[in-house]
Amino acid sequence: MRAIDVYKNISIRLLAAVFLLSGQAAVADVRIKDISTFEGVRENQLVGYGLVVGLNGTGDGLRNSPFTEKSIEGMLERLGVGNLSEDTIRTRNTAAVMVTAMLPPFSRRGSTIDVVVSSLGDASSLRGGTLIVTPLSGADGEVYAVAQGPIAVAGYAAQGANAEITQGVPTVARIENGATVENEIDFEFASLDSVRISLRDPDFTTAVRVASAIDGALGRNTARALDPTTIEVRPYGKLDLMSAMSEIENLTIAPDQPARVVIDARSGTIVMGANVRISEVAVSQGGLTVLVKEQIEVSQPEPISIGETVVVPQTEVQVQEKQAQFSILQGDVSLRVLVDGLNAIGVTASQTTSILQAIKAAGALHADLEII
Repeated sequence: MRAIDVYKNISIRLLAAVFLLSGQAAVADVRIKDISTFEGVRENQLVGYGLVVGLNGTGDGLRNSPFTEKSIEGMLERLGVGNLSEDTIRTRNTAAVMVTAMLPPFSRRGSTIDVVVSSLGDASSLRGGTLIVTPLSGADGEVYAVAQGPIAVAGYAAQGANAEITQGVPTVARIENGATVENEIDFEFASLDSVRISLRDPDFTTAVRVASAIDGALGRNTARALDPTTIEVRPYGKLDLMSAMSEIENLTIAPDQPARVVIDARSGTIVMGANVRISEVAVSQGGLTVLVKEQIEVSQPEPISIGETVVVPQTEVQVQEKQAQFSILQGDVSLRVLVDGLNAIGVTASQTTSILQAIKAAGALHADLEII
């Protein structure tokens, strides 16, 4: 019996023993709140344009970034400094930036949120700068927060006469709790008589399981699966909506997943799902290696003779071919058995990727094969 057959039989026996001990398939139960979102409970994107000052000569060049110069003039005029001409401003300590933030659901006036500051011009670094008051608007044009404060840059850049080094991205920074919420989004959650739950990964089986789990906890006909993504919940006076959602989000179910194999071709990483199956197929993996060696020799004429120095290349080509190893996989085996068997005979990650692609092309791999 070959090594791969022994290894496969041992793997199958071990899996069977695990299933017998557990009494059920090894599927992890997860909370409903971890695989879904609730209608109306979401973040909102905010964006604003501002200036970062206090940079140590690493700001925008006003000749290359005219919008920075106009912004400086407008800011100074609002502060009472007028009559500025183009010849007056020659600073390199200011940078125009875009400020972005996420407004969490149910944020109240006066609460703080984090912001991200990104350079808009040709500034080389934002390290040591301070963001000036910047209104942050939503998609509707309304201002919902105002950002200001010293920024923190993770990256850095250093430059000398003949060399330079850059670590990370010094033109992107963060301000922890750098924006204050000034306007609230009207949403009366407690006044709703029903709510819809949206699954992050649409699936018919998972949607039905979520509805069944909710009915089991809150009573029959409380939840109804509308489609593979949406489950509608109506407590019908048994509980107020807040208490019902608190109980629902902590219910656990076993989500169903489609069979899928994901391969990262760059790193050789292979991730497989538990439901992947392979039909009976014969697998062979050979190898062809071509070695080319080239040496340069110099031929010189004898002393006191007529001739020229000639460079003569010496090339040697060798072809090495490995013997193919056939392995027959029985039908209805899991991908884990295949990969374990390939590892047992010393197949590399790139060879495993080629084998999986060939099995998929042959129609024996019953799963989606995704290569990233």
